[in-house]
Amino acid sequence: MVTDSETSEDAILGGRLRVRQPLRGHRVGHDAILLAAATGARSGEQAVELGSGVGAAGLALAARIPGLKVTLVEIDAILCALAGHNARLNRLDDRVNVRSLDAENLDALKAAGFSADTIDRVLMNPPFRDPQRQNLSPDSSRRLAHVATPGLLGRWIATAGWLLKPRGILTLIWRADDLEEVLNALRPAFGDIAVLPVLPREDAPPIRVLVRAVKAASGPQVTHPALALNDENGQPTAAAEAVLREGKTLNITDV
Repeated sequence: MVTDSETSEDAILGGRLRVRQPLRGHRVGHDAILLAAATGARSGEQAVELGSGVGAAGLALAARIPGLKVTLVEIDAILCALAGHNARLNRLDDRVNVRSLDAENLDALKAAGFSADTIDRVLMNPPFRDPQRQNLSPDSSRRLAHVATPGLLGRWIATAGWLLKPRGILTLIWRADDLEEVLNALRPAFGDIAVLPVLPREDAPPIRVLVRAVKAASGPQVTHPALALNDENGQPTAAAEAVLREGKTLNITDV
């Protein structure tokens, strides 16, 4: 566990949650809250977050939906310890479980007690920076959280497909300029694909896409109206504030 001097405790989701996170490396941002808002779920279901970091998205989802059970899967043991702390800090540890595992290693997942075709929802914010196109951070934990190795997205989606029940739902967030890679990775096993672009401001191209897909479904792809985080003056939009601070659900969900 990192020391208190190496971490900060921060309010997210309009103060509804508090998370302790490292001062260096990956820090919780909008992506985690958007992912939780796009996931949707129902009380009594089982959800798994792959690559959960300090647990912000999974905890935001659990806080939104009483009765939902969430398992956070994270390869970094230090971040796992912080995620467990955050579950207790927010009094969600009765429904949120943390496992230090590699999301790409099915043998390890099986050994840890996971089974195929058993999970209702999977959510994930995989590392998506292209090392060929972007400068890499000198911080090793930040690189692990942000940089996509070749084929990583397909491997994470394969893990999600293994975990999910038929008609189970995968929700992910990814770079907007690489949506086609997401769609290609999803199509062998998923259908009913819904896409919601995220714009940094109303007059700018998208920087992220939220994607929802249903295992073993065959319905068409649908693109929802974009969510703009800021208006032309750089002020947060009402729609973004409703999601990021007030805990509203995005219309990409099925509930």
